[in-house]
Amino acid sequence: MRKSTIGIVILSIILVGLIIPMGFSGQVEPVVITYGETTHANTDYKNTVDNFFKTQANADMANAKTKIVTADEVNKISSSITGKTYTSGQIFSSALLDLNDNKELQVSVDKSKITTITGNMYISALKSSGITSGHVYVTSPVTATGESALAGIMNAYEEATNVKIPETVKEAANTEIYTQSEVVQNSNATADQISDLVDDVKETVKEENVTDHQTIVNIINNYTIVNNINISDSDIENLATSIEKIQNVQGDVNNFETEISTVLNNTTDSNAISDFLSGLTG
Repeated sequence: MRKSTIGIVILSIILVGLIIPMGFSGQVEPVVITYGETTHANTDYKNTVDNFFKTQANADMANAKTKIVTADEVNKISSSITGKTYTSGQIFSSALLDLNDNKELQVSVDKSKITTITGNMYISALKSSGITSGHVYVTSPVTATGESALAGIMNAYEEATNVKIPETVKEAANTEIYTQSEVVQNSNATADQISDLVDDVKETVKEENVTDHQTIVNIINNYTIVNNINISDSDIENLATSIEKIQNVQGDVNNFETEISTVLNNTTDSNAISDFLSGLTG
């Protein structure tokens, strides 16, 4: 009996050595919360946000890593895209990232508070960045567009995986969010219509490796006609510019996607071997 137990332990150690890379321990923080600095500074606001996360996410909030998203961080993005400048009293949107739910990318948005950016818009922008897994929850203590939340979500992924998202990729993804938001506000099209339109165009542009601006404009025009979406020529131009920007950073996106996939796949392997060892000792 003793020999059998020793044999199982040795086999387990060998399997661990084969599956889990050296130095992996502690590499991933499975749950990260990013608070807008206005929310974090106000106890009532923070409690409102935390209550949403507690009721919606099946996550270990007690051991979650937290980070504060400042107006300066948001302004680095928004000022170059929309020209908007926020103060430290205007950053409300907050997000929780749960990498334990790691099969596919999901985004759950508090629709009672986030008025413009939808879950599909966040998913589209995150996939443009090379992020394809994890469950994200987005809320705010007061009504907000949700535009600044993408900065927090990206910070959460960086904190969770210790993998830096290239600045070129961040800028392209944020341009996509802000542009879609503006188109929704400028037109009678719904947020989901614009999100689906952008996804269709991005897929075509990527498959055909299109980098020419006018060609992208023509593709957008074709999709608006087919799907009976009425948006202005200037909105089409802006969408084309944002999609062109995404296409131009595909090299950086691919490199980041490879790096983050390696980290997340190692996490999955770690969970699998843990389950295996529990089965042996249970």
